[in-house]
Amino acid sequence: MKNSLLQTTIVGSLPKPAWLAEPKKLWAPWLLQDEALTEGMQDAVRLVLRDQESAGIDIVGDGEQTRRHFVTTLIENLDGVDFANKKTVRIRNRYDADVPMVVGPVARTRPVFAEHAKFLRSATDRPVKFTLPGPMTMVDTLYDGYYKSREKLAREFAKVLNAEARELEALGINVIQFDEPAFNVFMDEVRDWGIETLEAAAAGLKCKTAVHICYGYGIKANNDWKKTLGSEWRQYESTFPLLAKSKIDQVSLECANSHVPLELVELLRGKDIMVGAIDVASDEIETPEQVAKILRAALKYVAPEKLYPCTNCGMVPLAREVARGKLKALGAGAALVRKELAGG
Repeated sequence: MKNSLLQTTIVGSLPKPAWLAEPKKLWAPWLLQDEALTEGMQDAVRLVLRDQESAGIDIVGDGEQTRRHFVTTLIENLDGVDFANKKTVRIRNRYDADVPMVVGPVARTRPVFAEHAKFLRSATDRPVKFTLPGPMTMVDTLYDGYYKSREKLAREFAKVLNAEARELEALGINVIQFDEPAFNVFMDEVRDWGIETLEAAAAGLKCKTAVHICYGYGIKANNDWKKTLGSEWRQYESTFPLLAKSKIDQVSLECANSHVPLELVELLRGKDIMVGAIDVASDEIETPEQVAKILRAALKYVAPEKLYPCTNCGMVPLAREVARGKLKALGAGAALVRKELAGG
């Protein structure tokens, strides 16, 4: 039965099977090749879909089983980017990584995710979400040796993303989410050109559009950074009013075990709110009641029809059994609150 209230969803990634890629590792290389890799990816998508469905997740995704990384898999399919000669850059102002270089005009000369989206759509009868990196986060995940301007490069990436997103929508994708963790770091750029490039990436889409803004995967660099943010995390405070005026339909925020004041949600009045009720930086599996407690608190500021329980971020660094347990807790916790709202 389709739930009309508190429709649960995931933000993005889920752990990959050990036969597809090394577990608990970002950018893990594929362990299969050619036709075996394609088959392995599809098998992995089937598994994560069943995990989500059995956990009661309403709007499902492919868990990014077909991508080594949420940003670079798209970038490596574009012209103008050199993956052979990498540069070390500071990502999100907090950790160093070897990344590809932009060496010429970036261009999308062919569909990137179309075949994966077709398979996802065919493998479930539930509404499906597909995630794409946002323009600012793409810019912040490579070295620009050509445009020499983060804004100019972001505008080019927005064109690429819009072409890709329109094709995904035509294939039956119900929600297209742009991941913008960089929005929590470069707030001046968000104001100056970040919102504009995000809207350009989503221009003309009729399906639901979403933006995911978080404090990162549960890796050491991100966890150490969070410890420096003080007793209240107010990064959303400058960004949410700008997003409230935007054409993006849904906005996420990190709530589970975070120091984000929930009242900041009021800055997004009128938007759908994806409330992160699952902590992706901990191996501890939440109880349904812990999830429900977060949702009840959020309902003080968000109408039930506007609230979408979800995870704080992607769960690829976690063990598969931990991620499965967290999915079940998310579905069960939402069911508890749904029952309360119905007077049960």
